[in-house]
Formats: sequence, structure tokens, C-alpha cells
Amino acid sequence: MHDAVVANRYADALFELGIEKNILDKYVEELNTVKDVFSDNEQLDTFLKHPSIKNETKNQLLEEAFTGLHVDVLNTLKLLVERSRTEMVLAIIDHFIQLVNDRKGIAEAKVFSVRELSKLEQTELQATFAKRFNKSNIHLVNIVDPGLLGGMKVQVGNTIFDGTVKNKLKRIEQKIVAANN
Repeated sequence: MHDAVVANRYADALFELGIEKNILDKYVEELNTVKDVFSDNEQLDTFLKHPSIKNETKNQLLEEAFTGLHVDVLNTLKLLVERSRTEMVLAIIDHFIQLVNDRKGIAEAKVFSVRELSKLEQTELQATFAKRFNKSNIHLVNIVDPGLLGGMKVQVGNTIFDGTVKNKLKRIEQKIVAANN
């Protein structure tokens, strides 16, 4: 079975459990912590995948490293260790957060700009794109890209709105070339 399908099944199961127990927000908070730890520590994943280290030792490390996590989140991590699927942790978390955001009517957006956007600019963008995508809220992540000449590029899911100066100049060039042909 394809890894993405398997990762989605784990995320779906945890999502359903969170709905049942009414603790989705707690799961999101804890899974973001897990994501940070796994993203920042390649040695952790190497340790958890090592074939000569017993699962009991791996689970003990998880219990010590993630003290205070809800038992369901910790058990999910232990299950992934047991089934040698720890490489899926980040994909599972991403899918889980997407499920929660969909349920709440929230979309994730990346905004690429030459400089950090002000709070007012972010608020205006959130309102504009929330309305455009029929969402209750847009969670913006501002990525400063000094390579842009000006303007900004916004990515919401698979949709990209390119309002950069470079893209506008490219469109003008295409119109001039088309007019001369």
C-alpha cells in the first residue's frame, strides 16, 4: 500500500478518536510539538528505525521524550515504532492538521514577500482570502523572500496567486510578444 494512503489512515483514525473524545485542539497542539521534535532531530528518527534496538527501548525513549502527551498521541507513536513506520510521522501530522482545519473551516496559506508583512497587512490578507475560499479563517505563514523584486505570492493549497513584480513584467512581455506576432 502506498505510504501516503497508510499515513492518511493513521491520521484519520486519530482524528476520529479526537472527535469522539472532543480533544482535537489538544491533539493539534501536541502533534505540532512532536512535529518540531522530529523535524529538528534526525538522530531520533535514525534511532527509532535502527533494527538492532529493541522496541521496548524505543518506546521508553518516546515516553521520556514526550512526557505529558495524551496517551492516544503517545500510543500512536509507539504503534508506528512497532510497525516500523516512523518515517510517516510528519505526513500523518500534516494530514491530521489538514483534517482539523477542514472541519473548522480554516485554510493554510503561505505568503511570499520581500519583507515581513505588518499585522494589518496580514489581517487584510486573511480576510480577503477567507472570503475568496469561503473559509472562516486563513492561517498565514509569511515567508520573506529577498529574491522577489516586489509584490507578493500567496499559496493556498494548490492554488497560487502571483502578484510579484517579476510575474507582472513577464505577463507584459508576453503581451508585447503576442502583439508583435
